[in-house]
Amino acid sequence: MEVPKDQIATLIEHGLYDSAEMLGCFLVSSSTVSAETSPQLKAENLILMGDALFHQREHRRAIHTYKQALHHYTRIPKQSSGISRSSLSLSTRSSVNASSISAINENEVRFKIASSHFALNETKAAIAEMESVKTRSLEMNILMAKLHRNSGYNRGAIAFYKECLRQCPYVLEAVIGLAELGVSAKDIISSFTQTSNRSAKVSLDQIDPTRWLQRYVEAQCCVASHAYKGALELFAELLQRFPNNVHLLTETAKVEAIIGKNDEAIMRFEKVRSIDPYTTTSMDEYAMLLQIKCDYSRLNKLVHDLLSIDHTRAEVFVALSVLWERKDARTALSYAEKSIRVDERHIPGYIMKGNLLLQAKRPEAAAIAFRAAQNLRSDLRSYQGLVHSYLAFGKTKEALYTAREAMNAMPQSAKALKLVGDVHASTSSGREKAKKFYESGLRLEPGYLGAALALAELHLMEGRNGDAVSLLERYLKDWADDSLHVKLAQVFAATNMLQDSLSHYQAALRINPQNEAAKKGLDRLEKQMKGIDPDATDENDENDVEDVDGDTEEAELM
Repeated sequence: MEVPKDQIATLIEHGLYDSAEMLGCFLVSSSTVSAETSPQLKAENLILMGDALFHQREHRRAIHTYKQALHHYTRIPKQSSGISRSSLSLSTRSSVNASSISAINENEVRFKIASSHFALNETKAAIAEMESVKTRSLEMNILMAKLHRNSGYNRGAIAFYKECLRQCPYVLEAVIGLAELGVSAKDIISSFTQTSNRSAKVSLDQIDPTRWLQRYVEAQCCVASHAYKGALELFAELLQRFPNNVHLLTETAKVEAIIGKNDEAIMRFEKVRSIDPYTTTSMDEYAMLLQIKCDYSRLNKLVHDLLSIDHTRAEVFVALSVLWERKDARTALSYAEKSIRVDERHIPGYIMKGNLLLQAKRPEAAAIAFRAAQNLRSDLRSYQGLVHSYLAFGKTKEALYTAREAMNAMPQSAKALKLVGDVHASTSSGREKAKKFYESGLRLEPGYLGAALALAELHLMEGRNGDAVSLLERYLKDWADDSLHVKLAQVFAATNMLQDSLSHYQAALRINPQNEAAKKGLDRLEKQMKGIDPDATDENDENDVEDVDGDTEEAELM
């Protein structure tokens, strides 16, 4: 043979895919190999060429080449074929020699075709290719689980995830997938003890003698069912045994961010970066937290670091979107959309897109983005986004339904109660109900400033300025928070106590010099104190109170 096949296999084995592809062009075009007289040899050559293209991520070319190989394989006469029909695909995983070159497996070819379709987001084509594969390996089962889940066939996805755990109980992405699909911890753990042929069972003590894997399953099920307090307790227990585990620290930080423990989450993400400065996983969540805290110097550094690590990741595009939000909302939106194009299942991309559309007064489009996040995995942020989107375009009934859905999913969440209160507060007839929900939220979580600020705003709307002041001052004793000072400044301004209002705006800016609501409020107040009508120069200033509320709600959405 003019071009030795084993040399291409060697190049692929050593990761020299460019050279393998170039050499493959010589191999498949050789005039010494005729498709009519040597269909098996032709198929083998095309498979090697396909492998080189597959590893180069030229998926469309790889699919075409593999299918050509399958076409030639069907022409091999059974009686003259030295190998069985089930073994078509060349394997380059073992050391390259003459025998391994001829050991080929059709299932592997179909798996690579399906994997290429998956990489191109062609889910239906990938499933169709994999359905002809009867005996599946672990990597084939995890692919089938992802394909079925992406298509909305949750029952099929659960079956394939469980099959993965029967083959290997340590496939943690299968554990997370099952938890997110609503499978109980007990059901997931029972899959560990079943062998793949289901003819025998093994003891859980053999698989997980120290029970850390069981605790991990329980933690992920708590996260999926919105039992965030239980999840944090289980993650804390695991962190005592694995104190510098980057994955556990990241999972904990994400839960803390969801429930509003922003300071704790920021410290956790900082620890992750100190242990592994090159990780990008969930760093967009960290970027959102830094934006809420108006810590733009750290946000700038984070984005710079992420770009130098891997500028193609969805997390990096979300972080860029967060960074650009202050400067150019349209650029920020384009980055959020790009993160979704990179990874259609990246939830922070949809959350960020929804927030930006809501700020741009496009609530219908925002609702679509939040609903997409909700369909992937419901959490408090997607519920908040949906409720405020519905309220923004007058769909009060839908907003109330969604808020109640959140409350039922998270009965011990003060934020879910506050969300129901927000819907009632949007109508004058519902304010008394809103007051009860805000107060219930504060009883459940006394330190939840969002509910305190909302209740104070309700007092202000109904003329109970004294109640608003006493409520906010009570919280001010324990929490030095800029948003509390801003709200107090608003209340004092509404009662014409301008000097008190001034001192609270100044206090807010001392805590957070980047607080835009405090800057605008102070500018307006100074004009009033000088006897200048603030509305005469900028008609938009009359909406300052509403703008502050928008900023508060935006922080919660993030």
